[in-house]
Amino acid sequence: MFSKVFLVISCLFISSVSLAGDVSIRHVEFQKSSADWTANVTLEHGDTGWKHYADAWRIVDTKGNVLGTRTLWHPHVDEQPFTRSLSGINIPTKTTKVYVEAHDKVHGWSKDRVLVDLRKTSGKRYKVR
Repeated sequence: MFSKVFLVISCLFISSVSLAGDVSIRHVEFQKSSADWTANVTLEHGDTGWKHYADAWRIVDTKGNVLGTRTLWHPHVDEQPFTRSLSGINIPTKTTKVYVEAHDKVHGWSKDRVLVDLRKTSGKRYKVR
């Protein structure tokens, strides 16, 4: 009897974790100030609680160097999609393109990245001001 109950509970847990899937970057907005950049990133993820939630996003250059990371300290189960900001991002002047990447506790860094061309005012899923 115990093994059947354990099997059912295990299946429910595994299915709830797998339903959340990878985190999706819905929209990115960059704003330049005199010295640095601010990024507002909107994510969507089927957060299920503390064991499976979108827990970070970051800005990387085309060589993979991390330029800034925004850690998300708690799940957003009832707040989807949600937007969080990071200011003080130092993007070198010669860097014209960056990627925004998102992370969740189960799947790691999502393959769904957003390429932002900082010379343009907008593109697929992004704006630059």
